[in-house]
Amino acid sequence: MRVVSGSQKGRILKAVPGNSTRPTTDKVKEAVFNMIGPYFDDGNGLDLFAGSGNLGIEGISRGLDKVIFVDHDGKAIQTIKQNLDLCGFRNQAEVFKNDWKRALKAVINRSLIFRVIWLDPPYKNEVYTTILREIDKHQLLENHGVIVCEHAKEVDLPNQVGEFVKWKYEVYGTIAISIYQKGKIEED
Repeated sequence: MRVVSGSQKGRILKAVPGNSTRPTTDKVKEAVFNMIGPYFDDGNGLDLFAGSGNLGIEGISRGLDKVIFVDHDGKAIQTIKQNLDLCGFRNQAEVFKNDWKRALKAVINRSLIFRVIWLDPPYKNEVYTTILREIDKHQLLENHGVIVCEHAKEVDLPNQVGEFVKWKYEVYGTIAISIYQKGKIEED
């Protein structure tokens, strides 16, 4: 697992020890960023089921100002911090050991909004629609921001949740990526 592009291109990242997380492969990560970026001029990210921090770190490497990393697993939190240190990104990150419900409450209380939100919960935990509704209800996404959902290809996410419309969908082996944005998307 490595940083694919940007300021830390090629940097090898640590994986979370054990089998509690499922890291996004470099191939899938590169494809996702080609769809949503591939680079950013600024903005904030929220990596809600962060695991090793792989996606959020890639976002910072590609130009996001700051990313909030959330995971409920202590080993994941340690790994995120180690990976941030490896990349020199500690000052561009906040790391929280929390579940997604408490994390969203904290973000709402701080009136934060994001350019990119990554949702990659354990595949047996089908909370995508619930989380998308909360993000919509509390307007946590910038007008041209994106929500990236990584899920098992067997999981069929809705085409629309509140104001969010699924505008990209790709399958990579057993993994699917659904990307949401607000309202109608105009393709170039």
